[in-house]
Amino acid sequence: MDFFLKENNNFTPFTLQHAIVALFCICFGFALIVITKKQTNKVQSIIGNVFAFSICFTVLLGTFVHIYKGNFNIQEDLPLHLCSFLALIIPVLSVTKKFVYYEIFFFLILAGTLQSLITPDEHNYLNFPFFRYWFVHAGLVIFMFYATFIYEMRPTLKSVGKSFLGMQAYMLFMFILNYFLGSNYFYTNRKPDVATALDLFGDWPQYIFVVEILVIPYFMLIYLPFYLTRKKN
Repeated sequence: MDFFLKENNNFTPFTLQHAIVALFCICFGFALIVITKKQTNKVQSIIGNVFAFSICFTVLLGTFVHIYKGNFNIQEDLPLHLCSFLALIIPVLSVTKKFVYYEIFFFLILAGTLQSLITPDEHNYLNFPFFRYWFVHAGLVIFMFYATFIYEMRPTLKSVGKSFLGMQAYMLFMFILNYFLGSNYFYTNRKPDVATALDLFGDWPQYIFVVEILVIPYFMLIYLPFYLTRKKN
């Protein structure tokens, strides 16, 4: 248990180590979708729910681990960063299968969470924080592909706007919360302490405005394959 919970900062991004972890996540997601595609709708729904609730439970477990270890910090350890927050509410999509949730979650996860896999800000390795980070972040991305290919949902051009508005509502909530807690959820007050894509966009608050400007074109780029496929059909 101590080995599983103690700090182990031996993970180095952009190395073979990183590539192997990413490849494993890709293979897992591909296998899950291919195998589930052959199942009945009822089984597909059960698998989707189990997967979504597992992601949610892992985030909650991470919070309880901080409390158990006695190092819980309300300014850092609440599950309120975008990926953790999305993980908490992803079961809403799996249970209801409402398209509006898919629309909002799709672009936020493909644009934000996927970036967290490419430029991870977690350097723990083979301990609980490591498995939590990769299962939650990769799991969210995989689940959106699961909803796309198993639930047969597809984003539309309007989905880009809905996801952008959802992001604005979340950001406003984080600004208010961070003001009262003195926290930095969603990095509205400063950039992460490790290297991320935000380093390309200048210091605070410049990087916030740059992200706001770039997010719609980024969402549109993600939507492009769906647009081209729809146009071809």
